[in-house]
Amino acid sequence: MPEAENIAKAYAHAGMFWNDSVKTVLSVCCNSPELFPYLRVCNSRSDYITKWLKKYFDGYNNRPSKRTSKKIGTVSDEIIDTILSVRLPTLNTDDINHIKDAHRLSMSAENILGLLLEEYLAEKLSFYGWYCAWVETINKVDFCTKKGDLLQIKNRSNSENSSSSSVCKGTIIRKWHRVNAQNGAYYCKELNQLIECSNFYEEDFAAFVRQTIAENPAALYVEDTNYWQQIQ
Repeated sequence: MPEAENIAKAYAHAGMFWNDSVKTVLSVCCNSPELFPYLRVCNSRSDYITKWLKKYFDGYNNRPSKRTSKKIGTVSDEIIDTILSVRLPTLNTDDINHIKDAHRLSMSAENILGLLLEEYLAEKLSFYGWYCAWVETINKVDFCTKKGDLLQIKNRSNSENSSSSSVCKGTIIRKWHRVNAQNGAYYCKELNQLIECSNFYEEDFAAFVRQTIAENPAALYVEDTNYWQQIQ
């Protein structure tokens, strides 16, 4: 750890800083090297640590409250028009285009939902000694403590990755998801029990989301040609 810490401190510059969060995440990885993520083309330990730091801070500096989201990189399949028009023949071309625009807008929102949850928890959990491993800077882990406790968070139960249920040197990666995809139940109570606190509840997360998007509308990408943009 001392060598990695020295490299990290030397690399710190504008937009990067050495605090309990990055120090804890790096320390946990150094103590259990298998938790370090794979990074392409690293020629030395120093090279790896600097790239790891860049990955960490790129994630932190592009959290939803600061990011400008990009356009969805896919186009709609025209056969969707056919499916909708046959099943619902009263729909005209404009109706179908409005449906597709709404779907693209919904996808944009879904693309940042997990990031919003991560930033919200990063703000809340640090008070209890849990620090965010921004942009998967710990393999299969989203939060960790100085003691080496590991936590993976997901927004919905059906987004769980079975391969992430693993054990690292006898340390279980705890797992939590915010909402049950089948019945819509929220699991803030379970997170409170896991962290041993009582400060997490769905209404607080919703308030965080409203404030974040209101203060940084660019976090949600909306195409200029989207019908729902034009009718505001």
